[in-house]
Amino acid sequence: MRKLNLLIFIIFFLQIANAQEPIQFELGREHFMVNGKSFKILSGEMHYARIPKPYWRQRIKMAKAMGLNTISTYVFWNYHELSPGVFDFKSENRNLAEFITIAQEEGMFVILRPGPYVCAEWDLGGLPWWLLNIPGMELRSLNPDYQSKVLAYFKALHKEVHYLQWQYGGPIILTQVENEYGSFAAQIGATARVDSLHQNLMGNTADQLRAAGFEGPFFTADGNSLTQYGAIPGILPCVNGEGNPQAAMDTIKKYNYGKGPFFVAELYPGWLTHWSEKEAHVSTESVVNETKILLDGGVDINFYMFHGGTNFGWMSGANYNHEMAIQPDITSYDYDAPLTESGDPSPKYLAIRELLKSYQNDNQAIAEIPIIPKAIRIPLIQLSPPVALLNNLPQGIPSEHPRTMESLGQGYGWILYRSNLKRAGKGWLKVKGLRDY
Repeated sequence: MRKLNLLIFIIFFLQIANAQEPIQFELGREHFMVNGKSFKILSGEMHYARIPKPYWRQRIKMAKAMGLNTISTYVFWNYHELSPGVFDFKSENRNLAEFITIAQEEGMFVILRPGPYVCAEWDLGGLPWWLLNIPGMELRSLNPDYQSKVLAYFKALHKEVHYLQWQYGGPIILTQVENEYGSFAAQIGATARVDSLHQNLMGNTADQLRAAGFEGPFFTADGNSLTQYGAIPGILPCVNGEGNPQAAMDTIKKYNYGKGPFFVAELYPGWLTHWSEKEAHVSTESVVNETKILLDGGVDINFYMFHGGTNFGWMSGANYNHEMAIQPDITSYDYDAPLTESGDPSPKYLAIRELLKSYQNDNQAIAEIPIIPKAIRIPLIQLSPPVALLNNLPQGIPSEHPRTMESLGQGYGWILYRSNLKRAGKGWLKVKGLRDY
């Protein structure tokens, strides 16, 4: 018994020894504050779901070595709640708590962006496909069914990461409410009634986060001209894609009672690529210049993306415009980011690193670049004889009209539609609303 008590005491002592002393994180009038001192957020976006788990730590080390002090990440709801009420925060690349813990072990803060909608060039913007099977469902709305599912998701997420908030010695210093809702709201139209709905929706999402147990501080993020639709009274508004520090400050002050702190939540050192397009490229010179202008102007930054990674499986999303109904994103999410898809430092990485040496908090020395893992050589893969797909189909499901994939209980993959024509003829087959043939 004495040995058992001694063992319990040792384990308890080690837990105390390993616990992080909570910091005091605040939104100052002009700057973010850590333990009463102004703190410059130098952040880089990377998404745990887009990076194989064995490389998480190496990628975070690379972020620190570029001069960053914070990691920003979306949380993809549909990556975790695979079916209603069934959550997975452990398998494959899903262990968000471990990702955040590794960031803290490497001396980094974390910005959490849980959505529920995140965009991110990710399937359905992170919303689960099965929501579409709920009768009367309206996504990103005050629809009661939607809101109840959002709250359940927030509660499940909070259970995983609650102890990683800064109030409990964790690294999470900021939590975002929704994502670029202003862009969505602007498409609906601007009327007094609609504006009221927007504010209620965003305010309700913030309330849902609080009800789930998240403590903040919270922030919103929108394009500069769209902040009016996404801002919430009493919550820090941040701007995306704004390279003019005065314009960023003016917008933030307008919706934040005349004060800061000032944060560009998405500064784009690269850009996304759709199928059929040339790979996106943003010049190193323009990125370095824009970064310097913002930092010199008193605006903190988050590079979106610092490291893009890969859209594994079926998870790449799509954009659309009036000229082209759908613009599917490619599997690679390299994003022309400073750290390439394979984890190598690009010339852009090295140039930004040189710049950020002059912007370290308390004039700290920048971390050394870690050893870059060598690429593996894949052995020759022998393919088996082919199989005729159409001769190996499962039992079909008869229906008078074509049904959606979701209504058939299928979230991803392909569906083969077949029909017998009553008579021969010529013409076009048109299926309204079908995005991908």
